Amino acid sequence: MPHELDKILISAYDPEWHARLREIHATARRATYFEDGSDEDKQLNEILRKVSNRRIGNEAVREYTEKFDKVMLIPEQFRVPQKELEKAHAEINQDLLKSIRQAIENVRKYQEEIFIGNFKHPGIKYTPISRVGICVPGASAPLPSTVIMTAVPAQVAGVKEVAVVSPPRYEGSIHPVILAVCYELGIEEAYRIGGAQAVAALAYGTQTIQPVDKIVGPGNQWVQMAKRKVFGVVDVDSIAGPSEVLVIANDDADPAWIAADMLSQAEHAPGSAVLFTDSQNFAQRTLEVLKEQVNELSRKEEAIKCLLKFGAIIVFEDIDGVITQANFFAAEHLEIQCGEESKRIADQIRNAGAIFIGDYSPVAVGDYWAGPSHTLPTGTSARFFSALSANDFIKSTSIIEYDKEKLAESAEDIIRLAEAEGLSAHARSIKIRQQDL
Repeated sequence: MPHELDKILISAYDPEWHARLREIHATARRATYFEDGSDEDKQLNEILRKVSNRRIGNEAVREYTEKFDKVMLIPEQFRVPQKELEKAHAEINQDLLKSIRQAIENVRKYQEEIFIGNFKHPGIKYTPISRVGICVPGASAPLPSTVIMTAVPAQVAGVKEVAVVSPPRYEGSIHPVILAVCYELGIEEAYRIGGAQAVAALAYGTQTIQPVDKIVGPGNQWVQMAKRKVFGVVDVDSIAGPSEVLVIANDDADPAWIAADMLSQAEHAPGSAVLFTDSQNFAQRTLEVLKEQVNELSRKEEAIKCLLKFGAIIVFEDIDGVITQANFFAAEHLEIQCGEESKRIADQIRNAGAIFIGDYSPVAVGDYWAGPSHTLPTGTSARFFSALSANDFIKSTSIIEYDKEKLAESAEDIIRLAEAEGLSAHARSIKIRQQDL
């Protein structure tokens, strides 16, 4: 009997397969961006304008928190008191706390190993960003991993001040698990505000919230578009869209495992889940298992809609075609489950936020445990964005120091270049020193 998910299986011989990939990208973009001049865009501009007004910033944050989150707070209640952080940490399940501590250790170790600030060079100086804001989504389920994967890299880089914002969706406040992680990491600033108004408060500051230098972390359209608009006032990590996984697999893989990995992204709703393979038989087997597994989900209808909107199983003529299109797709998460060929294929991937090699490396390992941050580029932006790391929380300053002899060697060349550009004052700044050379 036909199943509605049958339509996600496409052969590369079908002329519509490339259009399907473009459609997935376009749909993801629409789920991330507001059109310039749209009603949403105009409302966002109004939110940013009002919050950035230092005379009414707090009042604007209060107003929008009541409007969007249905929670009434006065400005003095924005910041979570220290005693609430302590209480959340004291009451957290101890087994969960043990896992959280190990995850923190894993991330810290990895970030320390890749941190370029540990390398000294006389021509450059690395300085940590002073103050960072972290956006933590306020979904129905708490996301403590977001705090770990953003705050720990910042701390490794030497950031002294970290402020966390999250919508007050849990009993008018922030979920205690998130607060417990903040306390474990020594983060004392946590604000129960979210959305575009929180991004604006972090970027511009209010009467009670000090502005930051960089904003990182996931969020819905309002959060991402607000980050886009405040970029330049502050730095941001990237403009993130729906979570996505691209799986490259062949007959050596287990169809049930591939189906489970695809559904792990589809359950984000929205979330993109795509399989590239060179085997028609494997594609068909995976689809059949996918149809079975989706029936077991509590959010079955949402997952099916997500797969129809953001999903595909595409069969290519050979693995070379798979690799070419994987680099075009530039996925946030790229799993490669092709047996002994997995590492060779990984070596040919240029565009991906994170690559997961082998049957035992599902995305969840990276989301929670392995060490690299799970804050990754989406929507083909892996072509030019990278995974968030400790290196994103430092800025470099060039160091130039010439002595008398060194300037004498180069003076005539510098003068020629300056005069070629018609900048006589530049040239004069060298010539005036020639009298002493």
